[in-house]
Amino acid sequence: MKIPAGQVENFLSAPGSVNRAVLLYGPDTGLVRERAKKIITVITEDINDPFRVTELNASTLKQDPARLTDEVSALSFSGGQRAIRIPDGADSLTSLFKDFFKHPVGEGFIVVEAGELSPRSTLRKLFESEKTCGAIACYGDEGHSLVQIIRGTFSKAQLDITPDAMAFLNQHLGGDRLMTRSELDKIVLYKGGESSITLDDVIACTGDSSTFSLDSIALAAADGNQDKLEEAIEKAMEETIQPIAILRSVARHFQRLHLASGLVREGQSIDQAVKQLRPPIFFKVADRFKAQVRRWPAPRLAQALTILTEAELDCKVTQYPAVTICNRALMRITQAGKSRR
Repeated sequence: MKIPAGQVENFLSAPGSVNRAVLLYGPDTGLVRERAKKIITVITEDINDPFRVTELNASTLKQDPARLTDEVSALSFSGGQRAIRIPDGADSLTSLFKDFFKHPVGEGFIVVEAGELSPRSTLRKLFESEKTCGAIACYGDEGHSLVQIIRGTFSKAQLDITPDAMAFLNQHLGGDRLMTRSELDKIVLYKGGESSITLDDVIACTGDSSTFSLDSIALAAADGNQDKLEEAIEKAMEETIQPIAILRSVARHFQRLHLASGLVREGQSIDQAVKQLRPPIFFKVADRFKAQVRRWPAPRLAQALTILTEAELDCKVTQYPAVTICNRALMRITQAGKSRR
């Protein structure tokens, strides 16, 4: 059963008819892990209870397929339902689960975590077709959902946040849920008992963090600066940021350039157009952004967005390495930006 995005939060608290297994997949590995822990906590109350939570990896299941049935059928010494967590799900496990679902046994609940799975993924198709199983896509936070996380974290700590600080976080967070929460927790700790979070506070806490990696890639590509792009991509890879998350971040940047460019064509000055963008452009990169609006005419922006969209699709439906597809697309865009300098 495919769980729609609007029903995910309710499902995580009460799986309902999905009483056999759930597959969590997507480029936001932090969100995958967070949701897995939430489901297991609903089932067992304590995710660290060794009598009620068992972790199996794919290599173990390949060597001993019967282990899955054994663990699902096992009874807990302390009573209650058990959870079986598989942190490295992949299509190689499809046949194993297909056989298990034909003859299900036991009362244990299976939680499978996986990376990005294309619509052609056999594992994803299997979980989406089984009525007693669920499949949930986990993509980076953005827009309203990211604002909710930011406000929720600070509200719980009884902290307010200024509009410019919120705009900054909204623009720099969201690629990975665990990374987002880590950065927000860092700000809460930094503020201590003070009541308001300012832009200076946010910059002081996140100025050297990995939250800038995606922004650096987008800016370097739009600048046409190949050296800076390669440095930013290398850093993103070290931080295990997924290629699709990179492509989407760059696409958002070019969409904002496209919007500003459209406002300029309607007669507004570049300064007026940029000021209308929401969330606002961070002041430290505002001049670079304005220069990019001048550098990229509307047809070139549309072409860049097409390249990014096609690259994301290729990452999902082809067998080529996603990293290679992502890098090739970004290099094409960077070359186009370089030619306009």
